[in-house]
Formats: sequence, structure tokens, C-alpha cells
Amino acid sequence: MFYQQRGHLPLKKHTTFYREGSQLYREELTSTRGFSGIYSTKYHIHAPPQLMQVDSYQGAFVSTWEEAPLQPYHFDTNLTDLTQSDAVPMDTSLSKATQTKDAPTHSKGTIPRRDFLSARRIYLKNAYCQIGTAQITQNTDVFYKNAYAHELWFVHHGAGEYRSEYGRLTFQPGDYLLIPKGTLGQITFTQLEEAKLLMIESTEPFQIPKHFRNASGQLLEQAPYCERDFRTPELPLPVDQSGEFELVLKAGDRWFHYLLNHHPLDVVGWDGYLYPFTFNIRDYCPIVGKLHQPPPVHLVFHAQHLVVCNFVPRLFDFHPEAIPAPYFHSNVDSEEVLYYVDGNFMSRSGIQSGSMTLHPMGLPHGPQPGKTEASIGKKEVDEYAVMIDTFHPLQLTTQAQECSVKGYAHSWLEAP
Repeated sequence: MFYQQRGHLPLKKHTTFYREGSQLYREELTSTRGFSGIYSTKYHIHAPPQLMQVDSYQGAFVSTWEEAPLQPYHFDTNLTDLTQSDAVPMDTSLSKATQTKDAPTHSKGTIPRRDFLSARRIYLKNAYCQIGTAQITQNTDVFYKNAYAHELWFVHHGAGEYRSEYGRLTFQPGDYLLIPKGTLGQITFTQLEEAKLLMIESTEPFQIPKHFRNASGQLLEQAPYCERDFRTPELPLPVDQSGEFELVLKAGDRWFHYLLNHHPLDVVGWDGYLYPFTFNIRDYCPIVGKLHQPPPVHLVFHAQHLVVCNFVPRLFDFHPEAIPAPYFHSNVDSEEVLYYVDGNFMSRSGIQSGSMTLHPMGLPHGPQPGKTEASIGKKEVDEYAVMIDTFHPLQLTTQAQECSVKGYAHSWLEAP
């Protein structure tokens, strides 16, 4: 990322910086890779680690679908019914709404009230990442931090703002919202109707691919986006307020509930390379060629154990005999997950907005019968989709089992 500076800062790091009279602002360094990676320095009104209470919090528990066969899958993430495993009480106050075995269930076809925390549904996971969605129907005043993983949210539906220690970021449909590990923040939707996020957790940071950058880290002219496309936080006035403020912290599969004695968004200034930001999928300029281009040209972010690609409206290949549909391929070193956002998905039948597919490593996959022939002569495609390729096998969860579409693995059978 590139250097950013917000608010009021002392001229020199680690020197006295007074607010009123002799009262010091509290300096906090948030660093990665120990002290060897990118970092940012924040200045607080109050010392950050003032905890009044620490409790275990029974967040969303995700069990593994142990008997899941190795085959292609189609998940309908639009299902709105909650099962016993992920239902939560209607009262979302964290001191009361911890998830319990006798939590009420909801009848199929209804849309239960779910906030940012209780709406999470995880479909796929391994030791390095989790992939899921959240259909959100109400806001919450609770603050949230992921202590062990970076989070990448794709806003499928809804609009609002994310407020963190670094400032305010507005978001709209099509935005990626990248939240670095350890960032404390709060999400509020101004448009809650059909609000939905695709959520990706990664133990390693999301970065811009190296082949899109020069030796100094600047994006190259031939990259599919530039620094102007990234929106960084705007820092409002700090909140200097005492009281009781709730924070939920996620640490792997463990959750904790903290009670803070002051409002955590009390930063008067910060600078550095580590901060949340947004990028909209519609600002991505696709790379096209004479013949079919492989998925790496559609990269938008990468991490050590996975990559994230965009598929956006684009012109098709211009060789006179080109086959625009992708060729059959076996990804022997990666699992392919596709989340379908909007448009006409040329290589699949029975897919709709909100569908998610998994094609496991080692099994060949490609267009369904008739899709290759139908693509010949096409000049362009109108589709939006997000692809996640992981370099380690993914485990399916029972939540994935609940919304798995039957018969998808047999949809490549050709009629006699």
C-alpha cells in the first residue's frame, strides 16, 4: 500500500504530544511481521488497553461436513432460513444474546433479524482461510475486531459506512472492503434491504499482486487499476466519551466479549501504510487478448495461501476462430470457489446471483454441455463474479450442506 496521513501528529515519532495542559496523547504502533512489515502509528486520547470486563462469547460455531464427497458443488447462499446451529435470540445485546443450544429457530421462508455478527454463515474453510456470506437485516452498536485474520468483505447488496480507528469509509454495492488484522471498527448499513456481504478471512494479508507493481510498489501503467481507484479513510473528530462500550473479538474459532471504559474511536491522528480501504469491482479494467486469457490476468488481490480474482464485463477474444468459453482444466494445486454477483454467466446453467460453486483440486472442470459451442462468435460478456483460489484443500461445513444444490456434480453429463 501507499503512505497515508490523517489528523494531528507530532513532528517526530515517540516524542511528547500534549492535548490539554500536561496531558499526553497515547501513541500506539500497529505493526506487521513483528517490526519488519508495514505499520501505522495512531495517537489516542485514552490509553487503548483499558478493559473493564472480559468474557467468553459464543459466536457462530461452524461444524465440518465430515462425509462430504470430493465432487463439484453449487451452494445457494440466498437461502434465508436459519437452522438450529446458527440461530440467535432476537435480542442482540451481547450481554444477553450469546448463542445457546436452546436458541429459537426460524421457519423456512422468513427473514430473521440478524446483525453483522449473528448473520455470518461459513461454507468453506481450512487452516488459512474461511469463506462465507452474511445476510444482514439490522444494525448493531457493537464494535468488532478480528485478532488472528485479515478480512475482505465484498458488498453484494446494501450501502453504509465502516468506522474504525483510522476513520470513516463509505461503501456501496460492488465494493471490496479490506480490513487488516487487528483493526477495531463498527459497520452500519444505511440501506438494509437485502444487505449482503461475501466474507473472506485470511491468516495472511491481502496484497496487490507483485506483477502489477514496479520496484517501488507503485502500480504499473498496464495494471488493471491504479491508486486513484482505492478509497482510504477520512478521519472525523475523535470521540472523547467515557462509559461502557462493547467489543467482540474473534480469535480463530474462539470469540470474546470485552467491555471498554471509553469510546474506542478516540484517535486524533495517524500515519503509515496499514489501514482499511475500499475498491469497487466496477473500477477494474479487464485485460483481454486474442485468445482466451487464464484466470491470473483477472487477479485483484493475493495472499500467501489464496488469490482473489474479478470477472467483469469485457470484450471477448478477437482471433477469428477463438472459443471464448474457458477450456477444461484441472487445478491440481488449488481449489476454485466462484461467487456469482450479477449478469449472464456464460459457462454455467442453473446459476443465479448469489450462487457459489466449488471445484476441488484434482478434478477437471469447465463449461457445461452446449456452453462451449454457444460461446463461439460472441463478442463480449456481461458478468460480475468473484473467484477465490486456495492453495490448500477446503473443508465443507454443515452450513454448506444445508444450501447445497442437488445434482450439480452430474450437470456435465451429455445427452446420448
